[in-house]
Parts: sequence; C-alpha cells; structure tokens
Amino acid sequence: MTEAVKPEDEAKLEEFMARIERGEKIEATDWMPDEYRRILLKFIQMHGVSEIMGAYPEKEWVPKAPTLRRKLGLMSKVQDEVGHGQLLLRVAEELGAPLGVTRESLITDIFHGRTKFHNVFHMESPTWADAGVIGWLVDGAAIIAQTALLDTSYAPYGRVLKRICAEESFHMQHGESIILALAEGTKEQRQMLQDAVNRWWESLYFFFGPPTISRSAELMMKYRIREKTNEQLRQKFLSRYVPRVHSLGLTLPDKNLHYDEATQTWSYTQPDWERWGRMVRENSGPKSQERIALRRQAHEGQRWVREAMVDSPHRAAV
Repeated sequence: MTEAVKPEDEAKLEEFMARIERGEKIEATDWMPDEYRRILLKFIQMHGVSEIMGAYPEKEWVPKAPTLRRKLGLMSKVQDEVGHGQLLLRVAEELGAPLGVTRESLITDIFHGRTKFHNVFHMESPTWADAGVIGWLVDGAAIIAQTALLDTSYAPYGRVLKRICAEESFHMQHGESIILALAEGTKEQRQMLQDAVNRWWESLYFFFGPPTISRSAELMMKYRIREKTNEQLRQKFLSRYVPRVHSLGLTLPDKNLHYDEATQTWSYTQPDWERWGRMVRENSGPKSQERIALRRQAHEGQRWVREAMVDSPHRAAV
C-alpha cells in the first residue's frame, strides 16, 4: 500500500513525480517522498551488503590459488568488491540519515537478520573452478543487472554505479581467464569446470528474482529507480551466456532450456523459487551462517581501528 501523503506535501509530490517523468535526477538534498526514500534505501543496502558478502566465496580461494599471478588477481578482486560495498553503503547512509540510519547500523543489520544479500553468496565454492564461475557468470549477471540501473532516477546511486560497472567488467574478464584455462586443460580440469557450472546454474536463474512483478518492483519502476523487469534481465543474461557456455563444449543442467523463435525468448525450467527465497530470507544456505560470522568477526575485531580514525582528528585539534 502506498504511504499516505500529508496535504502540505501533495504539491511537492506532484512536482517530484513531474521531475521523474521528465527524466531529471534526484539528489540526496532534494525533497523526496518517504516511500521513495525507504524503498531506495532498502535496495541500495542490499546491493552494498551483497558486494561485501560476495567477497567471501572467493576470499576462501586466495591462499589456495594455483599460481602467484592468480592469487594476486583474486586478492585485487576481493579488495574491489569490499570497496564497492563501502561506496554503496556510503550512498545508503546519506540517503537514510533523516531516518536515523548510520553506516554502523547498515553493517550490523547483517548480523541481526534485518537485511538480505544475494542467493549466490550463500553457496559453497568447493573448487578452483567455482572461483572462475563466480567471476565469469555471477559477475556477468551482476553487470547486466547493474548497467540496467545506470540511468536510475537517484543521481548519487547512478554515479557510484558507473565506477562499479567499469570495475566489474575487469572482474568478469578475470573469471573468464580462469574458465578458459580450465576449459583448455586436462580432462579432470574440464570436468571440474563442468561440475561448477552445474552447481551454479539454477542459482543464476534466481539471481534476477521471480518473474512476477511485486509491489516493490512496481514502485521502483514507478519512481524510475529501475526500468527493466527481472525477467527482461534474465532473458538478456541467457542470450549472452548460453552461447558462450556452449562454445566451450560445456553443457547446461536444464533439459528444458531452449530459445523459442516464435516468442523470441528463452524457455527454461523454473528454479525452486521457495527454496532459494527461503535461503535469502532465513540465511539458511550451506555457507550463510559461517560467512555472517566472519563478517561479524571482521567488523567487531577491527572496531578499534575505526574508533581510532574517528578520534584522531579530535585529538589533533586539542
């Protein structure tokens, strides 16, 4: 249900929606309806948290990478992902300031189950091939989702996304490099790669969200926070990556996957929406609790550093 608007704000809302319709961008200091602020805050927080939690499946492989070059590349990627999360949470913090939101609360919401992160980052990454699939397919899916947001109505989010999308393209190339090396490797390496693709494929269907348009999605499109539906993004992903997977001589674990010439869309087996949704809502994935515990440990263990940085300007002024 749409939030009630105070009579004195009705004129402001009309002007706000007129600006949206004209394609103007909204800044943090501009007036905005509470509904817009809250739905945008929730969306950006999940994006930022997902970037941070997304570093953990690959972080596990930094000490186990097969070569020094791979280790350095993966370390750089993990650093970038955490940096993306911090940039996004800074945008969320500024947006949520009138609601009493702080950077601290945005992070600790992870520990208390008050925010969600993408389904793919609840999963296991048991082999080196998983690190490649995350970089190639998961980051590839993220690029499709994020580039569709570049023209978002909220200007601070759009500006940060430009930098994130540019860096994610390098991450995707890093994953592609790993994939190509394995695809051209031994029989055992190719099988390891095939197993990883099989393991991740259904989760990539869910990554974009259910095909039904929720009330939240309707509002986001109304306010031009986003303009593409979940299904439109998923179709774009399939069109881009199904041919690439097949070109490597790999198969996909979906016997119903095919392109329908009549409708110009991909048909596929519907993923277990309830299972994946429950994993995200309840943090019930195979690695959910372990990674949340690591995030808590990192946050609380480095508290003294944050406090020292905040306190040092005050001490210097005394």
